[in-house]
Amino acid sequence: MSSPLSATFTMGLPSWLVDELDSLPRVVEGGEAQMALVNRLADRNWREGNGGPFAAIVVDHGTGELISVGVNVVLATGKSSGHAEVMALGLAQERLGTWDLGAERDLALVVNWRPCVQCYGATMWSGVRHLVVAGDGPELEQLTGFDEGPMVADWAAQFEARGIAVTQDVGRDDALAVYRSYGASASTVYNARGAGRIDKD
Repeated sequence: MSSPLSATFTMGLPSWLVDELDSLPRVVEGGEAQMALVNRLADRNWREGNGGPFAAIVVDHGTGELISVGVNVVLATGKSSGHAEVMALGLAQERLGTWDLGAERDLALVVNWRPCVQCYGATMWSGVRHLVVAGDGPELEQLTGFDEGPMVADWAAQFEARGIAVTQDVGRDDALAVYRSYGASASTVYNARGAGRIDKD
């Protein structure tokens, strides 16, 4: 008799991104170029219906080597933890064969806004030594309707205290343009502020 309880679950990149992996550059030098890739993937992701307008990449901070990419797959997988940072970090760990992304490499996580409360912890414990974000502030929630959770005011200082350098406001205007387009659409906002899952009018 088989157990009624599930024993495993998986999350993977959406098919449109899997199809694009081989065409992505192997090296993306500089924060602006890296964030441009992130913003492009984030914009396509929500338009494909996989989840929110979020993407992330893990790169070698010194060389710009692209280690992994991730997009939000909450809607595609039905898993609330399927955020872009979780995907990018997990795929980097899978590729490199280690839970500690700082053990042998000087790696950076590049993401199109300050991480939510879930991804704050995931980033902090991943071992990356750099975090590059497009911005920090209320604009993301205001434009999209997402609830990013009760982040501490000194979130960046907390990263820095743990040896993770934080760079902010890279590609900010382009990130806001993606959020603005998403907010003007009829896309589903899951875990919306104070309301669980809702469909936007």
